[in-house]
Amino acid sequence: MSTSQVKPIPDGMHTITPHLVCAGAADAIAFYKKAFHAVELGRVPGPEGKLLHALIRIGDSPVMLVDEFPDNNTLGPQSIKGSPVTIHLYVEDVDAVFNQAIAAGAKSRMPVTDMFWGDRYGLLEDPFGHVWSVATHVRDVGPRELQEAARKACG
Repeated sequence: MSTSQVKPIPDGMHTITPHLVCAGAADAIAFYKKAFHAVELGRVPGPEGKLLHALIRIGDSPVMLVDEFPDNNTLGPQSIKGSPVTIHLYVEDVDAVFNQAIAAGAKSRMPVTDMFWGDRYGLLEDPFGHVWSVATHVRDVGPRELQEAARKACG
């Protein structure tokens, strides 16, 4: 065993990293490449052609993936009829990325719109049941303006 110091957070990783369970993780990787220009960093094959682990990078962020393994209660959103989690993706051009994801097979849950908090923002559902909010920050909004805009939008 090496005596060198091991970093508690490996190079290239962040403190929080999404780990997506997908019915068909290899197909999900192909989708994320088309929809979000993901780069595949590695995969660990398992039994019956399933993936035990995979790692992609979207922009500067790593995303881990695994296939469903029902015997271990590892289920994706389609198997559990949805997910309360939304993955937020900031991009340079929200309209282009949103349309690219739709062309790759995502469904629009909310079209891209200018939002009161300063983002141009839309919601997508990928073919594996994961929900993505996609945004480009277009203007800075101060705390007082944000509170007033939220009150008008929600009240």
